[in-house]
Amino acid sequence: MKKAPLYSRSRASTRGADPSPDANAAAATAVRTPGPVSGTPGSRGTRFTALLARHERRLWAGAMAVLLVAGVSSALLHERAKPALTMAQIDAAMRKSIEETPLQSPAARAYEAILPSVVRVVGLMTEGDDGSDAAADARADPKTNARADAKGAAKERGPVERGIGTGVVIIDNGTILTNLHVIAGAKRVRVTFMDGTESDAIVMSTQPENDLAVLRAKTIPDDLEAATLRSTADLAPGDRVMAVGFPFGIGPSASEGIVSGLKREFRSPEGRQNMKNLIQFDAAANPGNSGGPLVTMEGEVVGIVTAILNPSQQRTFIGIGFAVPIENAASAIGMPPF
Repeated sequence: MKKAPLYSRSRASTRGADPSPDANAAAATAVRTPGPVSGTPGSRGTRFTALLARHERRLWAGAMAVLLVAGVSSALLHERAKPALTMAQIDAAMRKSIEETPLQSPAARAYEAILPSVVRVVGLMTEGDDGSDAAADARADPKTNARADAKGAAKERGPVERGIGTGVVIIDNGTILTNLHVIAGAKRVRVTFMDGTESDAIVMSTQPENDLAVLRAKTIPDDLEAATLRSTADLAPGDRVMAVGFPFGIGPSASEGIVSGLKREFRSPEGRQNMKNLIQFDAAANPGNSGGPLVTMEGEVVGIVTAILNPSQQRTFIGIGFAVPIENAASAIGMPPF
């Protein structure tokens, strides 16, 4: 009696059953049919290619964005990697910049700001005239009726300068502030602007208690600039100031100093006038500075130079000058207080 083998090598699903022709054909077909090939419809490669085609623009944009971000990040990292500037390097850069474009001093800026508003003021009269009508009558001989001849001779001699001072334009219509003593007794007043324009001026008003006079020029430059006025409420001793004018007729000249004191009193050498509430300053001022502006380092007018103190009779500066506060000067022309 035969024994059955432990493992059968037969592909038949039923022991002893012969495989049918159909089954064998199906098996042969299954063996010969290859699997899906890359690049044929339905494969992974085909789907990836189609995806690229559909989203090509977006993919390019994304790639460019990635490159841009990478570039910016690289630049930032490069900047961060730069070493910090040393103090020596900063100092060298500042020196080079100053050498190429020198800084303007505060005093130079103040002078430049006020200069277009400064005028030269001259009081004129005929030679030998003291400003009074009585003097002209006394020179005429009543017996020979020589009054007309005397006046004619004075006219031929021409006008002479009785007083030279300074003024400052406070309204661009030609309104000028100056000292009363500059034009006192003059028959005519002539002003010269910074562009060279000369004009006769009329006296609009005076304020004897503050030695002030308001003039109006008959002819003015087209681009005339008025000065900026500044209240003295915050002015204090030690503040830097500048006096601009025509000392001894020379100018325009500028001198810098400080405010030495406030609310000072001054009595004229002749004792004819006592002024109060003055600004004391030590910027050089001499005859001819009278009526000129006292300005801050911003070029703003805080006072009108009016007097200097000198115990001798020489009338030269020894370090003490006085200016009328601009509030008083503004009231002389009816301007409202600050």
